[in-house]
Amino acid sequence: MSIIVQYVVIRGDLLKELKWPVGALIAQACHAVTAVTHIFYEDEQTKLYLQDLDNMHKIVLEAPDEQSIISLKNTLEEKGISHKTWIEQPENIATCIAVKPYPKEEIQRYFKKFKLFKT
Repeated sequence: MSIIVQYVVIRGDLLKELKWPVGALIAQACHAVTAVTHIFYEDEQTKLYLQDLDNMHKIVLEAPDEQSIISLKNTLEEKGISHKTWIEQPENIATCIAVKPYPKEEIQRYFKKFKLFKT
């Protein structure tokens, strides 16, 4: 059986250039993950992922800017990959994308150009 993972992609420029606090950036990821889990709660892969809470696998990656988040969103939509793009209000800016849980080999190719998130 393949490993089920959840990818999360966060804008690095919010921290590095726009000087958002680390906590605010973590909140963006939490919002997106909570939303995508709620939206796809009845999905079979999501159910399997949630059955073993102590062994969940999340891969947190960094997007350089908002345009790269929008580009990823468009690619995921074109390929039929279920996800949630978090739009922070009232700023109305895309800050993060969380993908519902998928088998790693089905989804990892869409994230190859991103690096692991670092502060």
